[in-house]
Amino acid sequence: MAVIVQKFGGTSVANAEKIRAAARRAVEAKRGGYDVVVVVSARGHKTDELVELAKEITSHPRPREMDMLLSTGEQESVALMAMAVHELGEEAISLTGAQIGVLTDTTHTKARIVSISTKRMQELLKAGNIVIAAGFQGVDAEMNITTLGRGGSDTTATALAAVLNAELCEIYTDVEGIFTTDPRLVPEARKVEHISYDEMLELASLGAGVMHSRSIEFAKKYRVQLRVRPAYSDGPGTLIAPESDEVTSVVTGVAFVRYEAMITLVGLPDQPGVMSTLFSSLSAAKIPVDMVVQNVAREGTANVTFTVAEDELPDALTVANAAAASLQAQDVVATTGLSKVSVVGHGMQTHTGVAARMFQVLAAHGINIRVVTTSEIKISVLIDRSRCNDAVQAAHSGFELNKVTSSLPQVGCASNGHRSGSVDVASPELTADIVSRLDSMESIVVSDITADIDQSRVTLSNLPDDPGIAEAVFTAIAEGGVLVDMIVQNAARDGQATISFTVPRSDLDCAILLLREVMETYAGSIVTSDRRIGKISVAGIGLRSHTEVGARMFRCLAANSINVEMINTSELKLCVVISANEADLAMTQLRSEFGLDTNV
Repeated sequence: MAVIVQKFGGTSVANAEKIRAAARRAVEAKRGGYDVVVVVSARGHKTDELVELAKEITSHPRPREMDMLLSTGEQESVALMAMAVHELGEEAISLTGAQIGVLTDTTHTKARIVSISTKRMQELLKAGNIVIAAGFQGVDAEMNITTLGRGGSDTTATALAAVLNAELCEIYTDVEGIFTTDPRLVPEARKVEHISYDEMLELASLGAGVMHSRSIEFAKKYRVQLRVRPAYSDGPGTLIAPESDEVTSVVTGVAFVRYEAMITLVGLPDQPGVMSTLFSSLSAAKIPVDMVVQNVAREGTANVTFTVAEDELPDALTVANAAAASLQAQDVVATTGLSKVSVVGHGMQTHTGVAARMFQVLAAHGINIRVVTTSEIKISVLIDRSRCNDAVQAAHSGFELNKVTSSLPQVGCASNGHRSGSVDVASPELTADIVSRLDSMESIVVSDITADIDQSRVTLSNLPDDPGIAEAVFTAIAEGGVLVDMIVQNAARDGQATISFTVPRSDLDCAILLLREVMETYAGSIVTSDRRIGKISVAGIGLRSHTEVGARMFRCLAANSINVEMINTSELKLCVVISANEADLAMTQLRSEFGLDTNV
């Protein structure tokens, strides 16, 4: 029989009534002809209660003992769920992570899954049992209990669906599905019927809240279809699956991370090895970085900006100061009180004017942009936290996400309808090949490395750091029908901003002409360009959650004396601009570094 995995979050099993309701769903699926595996979280607020109890005992609990303590929350839930199934007349058995066979690494409180044994689960399912599995937990090779960290039950459910080759993994929660943005902030937010893995990865990494990015990484890696459904009704929810052949909207959703901090290393030497030193230090300290931006160097020095969650700032600043000292940077500047707001959607790959529209709606509300990064399907801006709600509401309204479809008219005729470097959903054969190379289930998947030498770079410097600058620049570009790829705006210094972006080489002259009138309004502004650049893209799954990807990439480039001119990051890609003459060398060496076929 086909397998279905059902996961119930803490609010969905908070009391006896809700546990019985969840049990009824499992029994209905069983009687509908499925083999059923149920994954449950700790009952609502149980984990918080255990954490507070630990704090009453000690202010510095050892991670191993915290894992031992917190794992009891799920064990309580699975036992109660099994009892509820028994009362409904079906056989069920509750299992801890260890009893299932979830083997993890040795990192307490945020372990990663190495492997899962299916033997016991398969035998129990064959005997007619509903298997009730404890989410969030496993054991290491020494049989120490480990927990998977934030979103761990989602991760468990998706991983079990992967190893059992489940037909579907249902995630039951206290919302109707995935929305175009947080409906608590924007009442007009609309539920999305279908969303791709890539779009969901970008939204999950941006604090969308419904699911954690690790579970989406599993789903994409192993082609698990996920359906996020309400636990309190029979609503269909949202299907998370491979990208549809037909893109019905330009922008799918608006997401935000409210508590961001920014660190800028000022005056770094513009030479190979600089980014390798910084990223290696961050990776060694296991500090997850978010936006990473490097703009074009001036007068032999470059500024690099990266963001972290605000509660990670002290540790990140320690690493940044040490790296700055070894690199002889001029200064390290930390800024708090920031938020990141992003629009995400596959339609951006083939529509001009998306960036212009984003900047227009922000400028209309007087919202100043500190930093900009982009990917094929995402535009992110860093703004003052006090304007976060305004920005989310403005973007949601500006892209008309309250309507069933959201589209922008194509402007001009220069676009050929293709965005260079876009990532297609892997075929099942490619997926199987990728998975076969993994050391563990949560290994990084670097699925492709590409070199694009058909683009040019434009850099606008000495711009005033005011709302409306980006709007004016990209509105002019969009009106000429030029499709922009990478956009980088680094943190302003001394009241002046610098914006760089890349366009198809055939459109460079047109782009500069389109900018002439705009730049004339800003006295002292400078336009420079490079007709031949090399854009190197490392694409895959788990790039942001595994900090060593950047370290390995920059270490490899430095070892080959390749200097990095621009950097742009997302959940799915890490992109750099280098000299076009070094693009082939960079791609060959990087494909070797990450174990890809160098003949591709």
